[in-house]
Amino acid sequence: MLLVSEPVLGVPEKAALSKVIDSGWLTMGERVRAFEEAFAAMHGADDCVAVNSCTAALHLILHGLGIGPGDEVLVPSLTFVATVNAVLYVGATPVFVDIESEDVPLMSVKDAEARCTPRTRAVILVHFAGYLAHKEEWQAFASVRGLYIVEDAAHAPGLKEVGTFGAGAAFSFYGNKNMTTAEGGAVISRDPELLETIRQARGHGMTTGTRQRLNSRTPQYDVTMLGFNYRMDEMRAAIGLVQLRNLQEWNDVRRILVALYRRLIATRCPDISMPFSEPRTSAYHIMPILLPRYVNRQDVIDEMRAQGIQTTIHYSPVHQMTLYRERCPGVHLPRTEDFACRELTIPLHPQITSPVVEAVVDALASALTKSARAGAAA
Repeated sequence: MLLVSEPVLGVPEKAALSKVIDSGWLTMGERVRAFEEAFAAMHGADDCVAVNSCTAALHLILHGLGIGPGDEVLVPSLTFVATVNAVLYVGATPVFVDIESEDVPLMSVKDAEARCTPRTRAVILVHFAGYLAHKEEWQAFASVRGLYIVEDAAHAPGLKEVGTFGAGAAFSFYGNKNMTTAEGGAVISRDPELLETIRQARGHGMTTGTRQRLNSRTPQYDVTMLGFNYRMDEMRAAIGLVQLRNLQEWNDVRRILVALYRRLIATRCPDISMPFSEPRTSAYHIMPILLPRYVNRQDVIDEMRAQGIQTTIHYSPVHQMTLYRERCPGVHLPRTEDFACRELTIPLHPQITSPVVEAVVDALASALTKSARAGAAA
């Protein structure tokens, strides 16, 4: 089965893990610190905080900003549910915002303006598929209203622009991301005070960590804030240091593959549309396409699978999921809902070759034809 995403793992990662095991120190220590410094440097930041997931990163940013009960946070519905869950974690209320268009499936500034209230405190921008939101437009929007900007950059590691929009950016190193630590995440913020609050909060609010107490020979510590168990361990950091060395090259491969996909699909599957037709900075995390309305998406999924090709959907709208349908009744986002009904994600990762891309597009063209015939016969 050709997978939608697949991590690149090999001998260097195994060697890095072996060194951690041989060292006898597994929890947060020197490798985590080295990974933080390297990841920050790649993004032109002074520092960052490594954590155990992007979800934790989002939670810690909102927590560190003091967002809580009574506050509202603008969020897209076209995202993974963790983006919205993080708002509930701090006791705030998520307010769903529609996308701009099927070509730009990023949160709409115009719709965000319509949904602002005196209780709105922040907006979470999701760089969907790795494509960056329009920074100046959102900064102007937030500045006029005194709002915090939080970036969900799970899809956009390696781009220096990420982490410069506002308060902070949250990254993911889950197994299907551009680089992986299996599980893991990070926070970049240009606000040193916020970053230090997040650093302390990730480890139960303790004033020192285990490694620090060992080196100082003093077992004493204090707890000065509410904290969480969101630390990254040495094994994940060791994998991350290896992966990070390849990230820019892998992102370049993704860019080349996307360009090939766009050219071939435009020629062989002209009824399929592809978001982000205009040039835009991207880490090219996934390859989303929009199927024509005359085909049944499940038929296409089944036919692609029969040909050994996995596909998936990014995303089922969060506002239509049972939890949020019950918590936020009556939400209607027409552009998000239409996009989500037609979107299909096809394979994209650095181990794919040009002939594989051609085979995927050929399979896609065949699947469209079969689905159209089945629809006509019915």
